Amino acid sequence: MTSGIHHVTAITRDVQANVDFWMGFLGLSLVKQTAGFEDAEQLHLFYGDPQGSPGSLVSFLVWQDGAPGRVGHGRVAEIALAVPRARIGDWLTRAMQRGLRVEGPVREWAEPVLRLKDPDGIIVKLVGADAPDTGWPAAPARLRAVTIWSAVPEQTAAFLIPFGYRHGGTEGGLTRLVSDTDAVDIRDASGFVPGISGTGVIDHVALRLPDLAALQDHHQSLARRNAGDVTVHDRTYFASLYVREPGDTLIELATDGPGMAIDEPADALGRVLMFPPHVAETGDLPLLLPQFARPGEERTVMRDLPFVHRLRQPDEPDGQTMLLLHGTGGNEADLMPLAHRIAPHATLLGLRGRSTEEGVARFFRRTSMTSFDQDDIRAEAGAFAAFWQGAVAAYGLDPARITVMGYSNGANFAAAVMGLHPGLIRRAILMRPMAVLEDLPAPDMTGLSVLTLTGARDPYGPHAPRLNDWLARQGADLDARVVQAGHDLTADDLAAAIDWMKEKTNG
Repeated sequence: MTSGIHHVTAITRDVQANVDFWMGFLGLSLVKQTAGFEDAEQLHLFYGDPQGSPGSLVSFLVWQDGAPGRVGHGRVAEIALAVPRARIGDWLTRAMQRGLRVEGPVREWAEPVLRLKDPDGIIVKLVGADAPDTGWPAAPARLRAVTIWSAVPEQTAAFLIPFGYRHGGTEGGLTRLVSDTDAVDIRDASGFVPGISGTGVIDHVALRLPDLAALQDHHQSLARRNAGDVTVHDRTYFASLYVREPGDTLIELATDGPGMAIDEPADALGRVLMFPPHVAETGDLPLLLPQFARPGEERTVMRDLPFVHRLRQPDEPDGQTMLLLHGTGGNEADLMPLAHRIAPHATLLGLRGRSTEEGVARFFRRTSMTSFDQDDIRAEAGAFAAFWQGAVAAYGLDPARITVMGYSNGANFAAAVMGLHPGLIRRAILMRPMAVLEDLPAPDMTGLSVLTLTGARDPYGPHAPRLNDWLARQGADLDARVVQAGHDLTADDLAAAIDWMKEKTNG
């Protein structure tokens, strides 16, 4: 009977650090990269043995620079990977050489264990088990165990046993369930805080089923047990369903097939970004997903600068850079598809605003729909100037070939920066902008080229002339256009921006 763990899925906030640890340090193979099935704007990576075998898989949802979660009851708290018993010393040396903090070896369940953390802080245990020794170095062979924190450990154990597990004893506050291939350890976490989803937290553990018929049997059984709303999903590489055990940990049941090679050659898994069948791939989606380099590949080292940001390198760069400032509630990737259409060979640098309003990102606070926190604008403009200087130096950007493109709140912020830090921005596309500084400064804007795009039906449109008049009065090379639109962006905005960029970059 097929039993055991199929895969474990966690959440990372830094895709490059994640790849460097799970591929670079542990040596696992990246066997699939796909847009998320639930959220196509979320990258999903699967690591495992070279064949992508069930029982070897650890996957990550990428919430790039996302908020951290919290480990607590109702969560998988630890992942254990099996390595040959005789190689524990080699792994200890490898971790120390990489500068990783490592504890052990200690003995757990009569097995030697090294305990360390991945870059997100997820506990990863390397367990000396009866795994084939194929030489050194060699990646862990398979998943050895997971640890679940439960406020109702007896009920959690009773729920999991029908899925191919049996009691394996107790040790140090843990109850062990064992299958033919691995184990689930359940820690009594009653009285502790509940877990919260976010980066650095394991989302769920998936248990193996042989085929769709077995999955359907469990589906019916769970329905009889009043397990809640349980739906079978087609995940291309396996069929699955999700259910919460009594302690609230999310459990997935997943079939062994069709497998990772259904849409890629078996000897070249994970090389191409794949898309779920229900997702229409228009070319925009890859621009919304973070880039990464495999170990040994050329990469751009991301710097710690005042704004969370994302850098996207084109296949054939022309030396231009588009610096992107989103609107209220957006993020650093929002404008990348539009910018790529405007300048296909430009490097794209997207920023995330640091001010928040009702939980959404902005570049400065407002006190009403048309009045704004002047001190906040000035402080954030200063931070932006520091970011600009740092990014130019860190990423080798040519300031004369940077075009700032902002939409709504981002456009308003860019205009404020032009007045508060004259000479910094030399070229800008401002979509649905207005002047937000109460006292407009009077710098010399000679050498600044600006395209403003106002929507004819935009409720904020009546505020645009004040900005345009100010830019022209200060000597900016202004091209002020009105498009037949509201506050939303349309094809007319794209056409106008392409036309203007060609004129400015080819002139």
